[in-house]
Amino acid sequence: MATSSPSPARRAPAFRSAHVHAVFLRNVEAARHASHLWVLLSGLFEPVFYLGSVGFGVGALVGELTVGGHPVGYTEFVAPAMLTASLMNAAVSESTFTFFTKFRLMNLHDATACTPVSSAEIVCGETLWAVARGVVHTVSFLAFLYALGLLAPTRIPVLLLASLLVSAAFSAMGLALSLFLRGTHDFDRVNLVTFTMFVFSGTFVPTGDYPGVLAVLARCTPLAQAVDLIRALALGTAGPATAGHCAYLFALTAAGLLVAGRRVERSLHA
Repeated sequence: MATSSPSPARRAPAFRSAHVHAVFLRNVEAARHASHLWVLLSGLFEPVFYLGSVGFGVGALVGELTVGGHPVGYTEFVAPAMLTASLMNAAVSESTFTFFTKFRLMNLHDATACTPVSSAEIVCGETLWAVARGVVHTVSFLAFLYALGLLAPTRIPVLLLASLLVSAAFSAMGLALSLFLRGTHDFDRVNLVTFTMFVFSGTFVPTGDYPGVLAVLARCTPLAQAVDLIRALALGTAGPATAGHCAYLFALTAAGLLVAGRRVERSLHA
């Protein structure tokens, strides 16, 4: 009697950068729509408004702070944090709200699943697009800081590289998070988490000024790590701790991409 042989295990498709590029270009085409473009550009004004009201307004009352053993004006202290918070907001907005709408509500990637594009390539393409949005914010805000004399031109290249890492970390984390959301009502929780990090992650005051446990918790948040990285590079106070911030953000990026890839695979090929 003939026996049937077990079917071969499904092999993961080879990762192709061309497929990632295709997913990215789809988002570029969508961004050309006027309403989407306005959403993209409107985020540029947020850090400028905060810097004007808090950096220059409150800064006139606060005076100087000590960062890395060096006295720093309050405006110079706040400006890098405003850039970092802008990167977080842009990345989280694109990778949670926008991606959730495309993936869960519009089912755009159901059609993508019928093509040779893999789940990992979808995740990388969406992350690349969210990072690109962060680059737009970074370039415009760095130009604004340079025009105000708050940033030395020699520090712009390294800040651009660091901003790519920050955007990638929050984009990957946002994608992974969005795939666990049950509905649009969960967006309120996302907003609560990002706003809490915005307030308590050393954005306006050094995390070391917080009492006890709150200071430890604040330093462990992704935004605090990103703020410390960007601030150290902007003020020229980078040291051994800077490598730790980079390692933290690299690990967050890798974990987010891994979780998001598996969740997309499970959703599209269940």
